[in-house]
Amino acid sequence: MPILIDGERIVADDWTFIEDATDVSDANRIIVPAAVAAAQAPSIFGDDREIGVWLPGDAEPDEIVGLLNRIKLIAIRFPSFNDGRGLSLAVLLRSRYGFVGELRAIGEVHEDLLHYMRRCGFDSFQLPDGRDPAVALAALHSLSDFYQGSVIDPRPAFRRVARGSSKPTQAV
Repeated sequence: MPILIDGERIVADDWTFIEDATDVSDANRIIVPAAVAAAQAPSIFGDDREIGVWLPGDAEPDEIVGLLNRIKLIAIRFPSFNDGRGLSLAVLLRSRYGFVGELRAIGEVHEDLLHYMRRCGFDSFQLPDGRDPAVALAALHSLSDFYQGSVIDPRPAFRRVARGSSKPTQAV
């Protein structure tokens, strides 16, 4: 059973993951393929239902842009450890399209990339079977600071910290 890390805690996953259009269930919290959400929006959104969508890491978010204010969660599937296109997709969703809901990494999510994923805007991480959650939680804190800005703090280090001081500077 995959392990879900939300923020910095291991939590139970109460979302139902739908792999394709034929599986759409009546559950209150479902994650459907982006194409299904776009095609069946009038029938699946509404009532007391929370809808999430999943996208492959190489997808373009164009088909769901008009639905972003109704989508509670977007899961981005990483097909392999060395495929970082999902990181770029996360940055696009956060910065260009202003998505404020939960952003979840699924698929081949590796502990070594969790701190990068978080800096790109991911809130939660679904670890594949066999991964050690303690190692993953520790990996979130493997680096204490960064030179570059990110989705979570766009200011570069020289804007965050005054030279010769550990006091944060004011945003310019």
